[in-house]
Amino acid sequence: MSSVAHADTLQDTIADTGAGVTLTAGSATTGSASIRVVGNNAAGDPDPGCNIDVGESPLVLDIRVPAGITANPDPLTITSCGDNFSVTFSASSAAVSGNATVVVLSGPAGGGTYVNQVNIPITVTQPVPTNTPPSVVVTGVSDGATYEIGNVPVAGCAVADAEDATTSVPAVISGTLSHGLGTQTATCDYTDAGGLSAITATASYVIADTGNPTIDYLLSPSTPNVNGWYDTDVTVSFNCADAGSGIQSCTDGTTLGEGANQSVTGTATDWAGNTATAAASGLNIDKTDPTVGFSGGPASSYYFGNDVAAPTCVASDTLSGVASCTVTGGGTAVGSHSYIAVATDNAGNSASATLGYTVLAWTVKGFYSPVDMGGVWNTVKGGSTVPLKFEIFAGSELTSTTAIKSFSATSVTCPGATAATDEIELVTTGGTSLRYDATAGQFIQNWATPKKPGTCAVVTMTALDGSKISANFILK
Repeated sequence: MSSVAHADTLQDTIADTGAGVTLTAGSATTGSASIRVVGNNAAGDPDPGCNIDVGESPLVLDIRVPAGITANPDPLTITSCGDNFSVTFSASSAAVSGNATVVVLSGPAGGGTYVNQVNIPITVTQPVPTNTPPSVVVTGVSDGATYEIGNVPVAGCAVADAEDATTSVPAVISGTLSHGLGTQTATCDYTDAGGLSAITATASYVIADTGNPTIDYLLSPSTPNVNGWYDTDVTVSFNCADAGSGIQSCTDGTTLGEGANQSVTGTATDWAGNTATAAASGLNIDKTDPTVGFSGGPASSYYFGNDVAAPTCVASDTLSGVASCTVTGGGTAVGSHSYIAVATDNAGNSASATLGYTVLAWTVKGFYSPVDMGGVWNTVKGGSTVPLKFEIFAGSELTSTTAIKSFSATSVTCPGATAATDEIELVTTGGTSLRYDATAGQFIQNWATPKKPGTCAVVTMTALDGSKISANFILK
């Protein structure tokens, strides 16, 4: 290899433009500069032209770069004079921001003994952070979907950003609802930390109410009697509810009067137009008392002993029907009596009727002569027999001794001296059995007076009907 003189001048194209090389740390972008050799032509130069002639050895230049800067090629081989030979520079991410100098040397590294150099200014900058716009999508709800009221998902915004952390934010809900029904739109906007905004995302959806309301009814009174009838007006009221849009209308209550198998239907309508019905049916109402009366029975009066069979109950009811008809009361003793007929219909209404009548007492006449009546004290010898004569009439005269219930002689205190007295003019003998004397047309009871002189007695005949006659006696 021939010796090369290195008195030539090194030049760089940076000097031509006045601009240095600018590199971005960690970027694939490179910067370049060109190096050339020109003759020195200095006075006394033994080789005044370019020292690199054809056939001579090339000039090898050493390129010294700061840390993080790479030169390519390095070293740089110059094979001709006056021509530009390019060097490309790049900066790794380890390169320090700021200004640096690249030194291109000739001399010992190139095999010569003369050192010549150019300084190439290089500016290293850090890369501008990359920022891409975020993207945003609506979550929770789907565009065009229909959701049941009360079960609408929560709308949100899912944000994706290459530089910022993934996040989620609430969606903005717009749209006017009526009773919770209608169309709403969920809108998602987002601006990242670098100031870039996402393309707005929206989802419109419908809130609907497809569920029917509920309705039930209440009755007042709440239940009929055991026969299934009411005896008062019945009020039917309706209760309506809706878990969705709410109740728009509910049938008002109704009061039912008399009638059989009546019904009332109520309707509940919600704000979505869904309906439900409930029917109170089979309602039987009878507020009218039945009619009641008697069949048979006594007339206004009859004499004791002429008993008339008790009447039977007669009733009718045009709506619920007769449930019972009974007769109570009555009597056969002398005096006023009445039968009570009570009829009850199947609704519980009742009516009564009264049949009044009188059992007439018998007419008793006597005692006839020889007994004095009217409070007179009859005087008679004890041990004698006094005929007690009398008649009994029950409209017509009675002749059977069965009409007489009893005779009684009761000891009493004798009256004072001023009492009216009368001697019994006639006494009789014979049996003392009660008999009816058809010839005389009267009853005769011979009373054997006790042998108790100085005592007094009241003799009483009691007929079966309770009628009585009494006579006063002084025994002597």
